[in-house]
Amino acid sequence: MISRRHLLAAGFALTPLAATLLSACRKDENWPDGMKPIIWDRDTCARCTMVISDRRFAAEISGAANGAVFKFDDIGCVVLWLRDKAAEYPWSGEPATRIWVADLASKGNHVIWLDARAAHYVNKTSPMGYNFGANAQPQAGAVDFQTMRERAVARECGGYSN
Repeated sequence: MISRRHLLAAGFALTPLAATLLSACRKDENWPDGMKPIIWDRDTCARCTMVISDRRFAAEISGAANGAVFKFDDIGCVVLWLRDKAAEYPWSGEPATRIWVADLASKGNHVIWLDARAAHYVNKTSPMGYNFGANAQPQAGAVDFQTMRERAVARECGGYSN
């Protein structure tokens, strides 16, 4: 018969193994320096509070001196958060602030992260309906970050449609 003490000892011995196996599930993710991992289907968007599920549209901002990051489910939420939080987070408008957006070409758990300011945006149905997806390379009909930003703000105000 196995004693309670032996079961407890076996449990502690397996804990590092379990942690290693669970961390191996995240090996496909490629998080850039300064970016905090998004816990898919658990973390919520800093603006709309929706759960971040669709890896093709996720985004993140980092730039605070204290290392704070803000996660988003749609690049449109990023744009509006930057507009709405400029006074509260003055660092958010600085060029040193990092903004990452997922590349639409991302497959499965392997997310390709792009500098949001350098990405090219195409019309693609997105989680919050701002309908912009990011690409590393220009494509027909793609717009730059500033144009996407203007259109996302106009959409929120009801003045833009694709």
